[in-house]
Amino acid sequence: MTEDDAVETFYSEERWQNWLDRLAEEELDPENEDSARLLLNLQDDAAIAVAKVLAALEDGRIDEERAVEEIRGVSDIVLAEVSLDDEDKTMLIDGVQTSLVPVFYAAEEFVVGGVVDGDVAEFIEAAADAEADEDLDAALGYVVQAGTRVIGGHHLDIDLVEELEYGLVSEWVNGIDSLQSAIEDPEVVEED
Repeated sequence: MTEDDAVETFYSEERWQNWLDRLAEEELDPENEDSARLLLNLQDDAAIAVAKVLAALEDGRIDEERAVEEIRGVSDIVLAEVSLDDEDKTMLIDGVQTSLVPVFYAAEEFVVGGVVDGDVAEFIEAAADAEADEDLDAALGYVVQAGTRVIGGHHLDIDLVEELEYGLVSEWVNGIDSLQSAIEDPEVVEED
């Protein structure tokens, strides 16, 4: 066995494509519990891959440079443009991708800079305020900072999401919640 054979794989294009193929075959209705669960599983699966990269870094199986590479690799796969025959399904997948954006940024920020100082709830409130002021870069930055806190073991109260107006910040916080779940219980979500 060569050294390359022993390289741990955290996520693959094939895994993402399997999810997309399954979504293409399903009748998706976001109001339907099974459809919503399928979309959430897709999101959670990517968040679990990120949590596994972070765990490998923490365990010393990979270094910071490799961790950043792996996080970017998962991000490149998951955030690539998806084009399905069904426009509604493409929009639903786009929503999942949007939710995952701060997950990748927060993980990368955590690897290179550690946990930022501050309160998770205050970061989320600041993000909502920034979104209301149409400063989406600042809003994303606050959610990413909250994400580094979550990775560092601080709790995101999901009730915060229910208080947010629907928009980018609520979607981004939903992604951070998936990351929190993945870190707390990194069980693999089965594709089939």
